[in-house]
Order: sequence, then C-alpha cells, then structure tokens
Amino acid sequence: MKNFVLDTNVLLYDPQALFRFEEHTIIIPITVIEEIDRFKKDMNETGRNARQVSRILDDLRKKGTLSSGIKLESGGSIRVEMYEEEIMRRLPRELQEERGDNRILAVAIDVKKRDEKNPTIFVTKDTNLRLKADALGLTAEDYESDKVDIDELYPGFAEVETEPAVIDKFYGQGWVEIEGYYYAHQFIALKDSTNPSHGAIGKYDETQGRVVPLIKVGKEGVWSILPRNREQAFAMDALLDDNIKLVTLVGKAGTGKTLLAIAAGLQKTAEENIYNRLLVSRPVFPMGKDLGFLPGDIEEKLTPWMQPIFDNVELLLSGHEGERRHNKGYKELMSMGIMDIEPLTYIRGRSIPNQYMIVDEAQNLTPHEIKTIVTRAGEGTKIILTGDPYQIDNPYVDASSNGLTYVVERFKEQKISAHVTMMKGERSVLAELAANLL
Repeated sequence: MKNFVLDTNVLLYDPQALFRFEEHTIIIPITVIEEIDRFKKDMNETGRNARQVSRILDDLRKKGTLSSGIKLESGGSIRVEMYEEEIMRRLPRELQEERGDNRILAVAIDVKKRDEKNPTIFVTKDTNLRLKADALGLTAEDYESDKVDIDELYPGFAEVETEPAVIDKFYGQGWVEIEGYYYAHQFIALKDSTNPSHGAIGKYDETQGRVVPLIKVGKEGVWSILPRNREQAFAMDALLDDNIKLVTLVGKAGTGKTLLAIAAGLQKTAEENIYNRLLVSRPVFPMGKDLGFLPGDIEEKLTPWMQPIFDNVELLLSGHEGERRHNKGYKELMSMGIMDIEPLTYIRGRSIPNQYMIVDEAQNLTPHEIKTIVTRAGEGTKIILTGDPYQIDNPYVDASSNGLTYVVERFKEQKISAHVTMMKGERSVLAELAANLL
C-alpha cells in the first residue's frame, strides 16, 4: 500500500482524483483545503471544481472522520492531515517561509517519516514543486490520468508508398484499395515508390474499405479560401463533410486552422443552409499579464478576447464577392442570426442543436471542459476543435494533458470524427520562420 499526498492543483484539475488511487491511501494536507476554499467562489471551471471537491469531501465526512481516515469503495482510504509548525523546521531554511507550497511539502515529508514501511508519493501538477520535492528526497509524480504522449499523437493521416499503377488507377476510376489497417476518415497520401513527384491524396472510406477522393473545392474556393497544402486539403474535406460530426485540427500558429474552420462554417450556414447558425467560441485566457476589469457592456468587455475571431471573419467577408458587394460585416451576420461569437463561459447547461460550432484555442481546456462542451451538441450539430498544444495559457494543463489532445486520442477510432495535424504555416514567410525558430 502507498501513501499519495495530493497537491491543490491536482484536485482543481480533476475532482475525481479522490477516487483514482485504487487501494492506496490518499492524504490531503489541511493547507489544500484552505486553498480550495479560496477558489470556490470563482465562476469558472476552477471554481466549479473547487466546489465539487468540497461537496465530495463533505459527503465522505458523513461516513467517518477525515482526521482519522475514511474507507473508500476502491479499498483505499482518504484522510486530511493537519499542519503543525514544528514540521516546518524539517525543511531547509530556504523553504521555511510560511507559504502554501512549503506547508504542503512539510506535510508530505512528515507522512514519509512517520510511515517508513509504505512508500509516500507526492502528486502535483506544479513542475517546480516536483523539483523541490525531489531535492528533499520525496518521490514526486505528475497527475497523469488523462495524459497523452504528444510525440505519439495520432496525426490523422498516413503516407502510403505504393506502385505507380496504383496511383494511376486511383486517378482513373476514382478509388483504390490498399492493404493495412486505417481508421474511418483517416486521410491517405499515396506516394510513388519510384517517382517522388507522382502521388495522390484521398481519405479512407471504412464502409467500402478503399481510398476515395477528397471533397472537391471549386476554383473560387470556400469563401475565397483555397487549401494551400496537403494538410489544409485534408482539413477542408473534414470541415465540409456533413457525415463527420467532430473535427479536431491541431497545429502551430499560422497553419490556417481557425480561418479554414470559419470559412467552411460560413459556407455550410450562409450558403448551403445545412446548419441554422455558425457559433464560434474560445476560452477566455490572457496571453501574458491580464487586462483586469474592462469597462463597457458585455460586447465591449469580450472584444479583446474575441478579436482574433473577428479578424478572421472580416478577412473572409472582405474576400467573398457576395458579401463584399453588399458590404456586410460580421455584426450584420450576427444580427441576422447567421453567426454568433461568444466565450465558452456561456456554454455550460445549454443544448446546441443543428449548429456549426467552432471552439478555438481548445488546447487551453481540460479534458473535463472538453467533455462539457461536446456533450452540449444537439441533433445535427457539428463541432470543430482547433488549437496548438504548444501554446497553452492555462496553468493547470500542458501539451500532454490538455483537452484537445485528449479528445484526439479518444475519438480517433470513431466513425463520426476526423483529425488533422497541420504542419506548414501559411500566414506569411515571417510567421512560419517565427513559429519554427522562436
């Protein structure tokens, strides 16, 4: 049996962590309870998680005493460990300052000293705190229940080397069979084994067991947007395919994720009337120092966070002949009910039927938040999640534990989903160099 001492950020990330340690002992320092209490009034996901942790612990309290330990259905137990000033003296002088992190470390060291028969493991999502714990001789681990190996993330497509005749056959009859196992809607790049310049791209049709062509985009493009590379062509196909209800687009800045998604959304709503409305949303996380409280009404307050979306929509409208002729802007589309742009704060509790829903910057969401969003989808709704796992502003997730990479891995075998990892930046030569070099 092991002793797992949990840091505050583990419970704020996943309240159900209290039940994920099987037959082992979970120890919560009293300082963690104090920190949870400070977050419980926040009206965001962190606040909701803090309130859930409090409710769970209060329910457990009815079964026994948290100070002496309460048995869990898994066979393990949970207890709250009190903090005493004398255990702070066991820390090096540099760590004896009265801070929450230091008090939690002191409790973990005290648990280890009092129970030498069983291993004590300190669990935290704070990298620096793991370093401090390790320096003090504690075994420290990250909380990895929803971790995805980012280097092994499903790319959404496969390169298949084949004979020239197979590629010619694909162009001739419009489909070809290939050997191997592929997921539904996995995109395929056929490569000539003898001539690198001879190839074709398509997608795997699981029902027929063959590679079929991508959806054709006319010379005018989709709202004046034409795919500029292979991955963008894959993405456009997934975005335009009404049989695909969940699309995930992962890629660095400038690869065209959001622009392609909005262009396809406008095509499906304003032009084809397949969906009732285009709903574009993103989490509200500042890059760098927060702006603090902003003056004005709700629209004025949200403009700084939603401006990247407004910029993309205006670019598309300026390039689309029909909208340019009628001088329509995004505000007119919104007043007509064709499009809505709002923060994710307002998604919880809603049912969203027959809409084309784009969630930008989805890498800043936790797996639980992603679940909350996707489960809002009503009949006929299509959801697109876009983001860059290497540009994260949420302190509680990283490239491997964020909701975007989590949903990519969980949905890769599902017949109603498609994924594309976009490699090449198309914003500008400067933006591409910056993304690669900086």
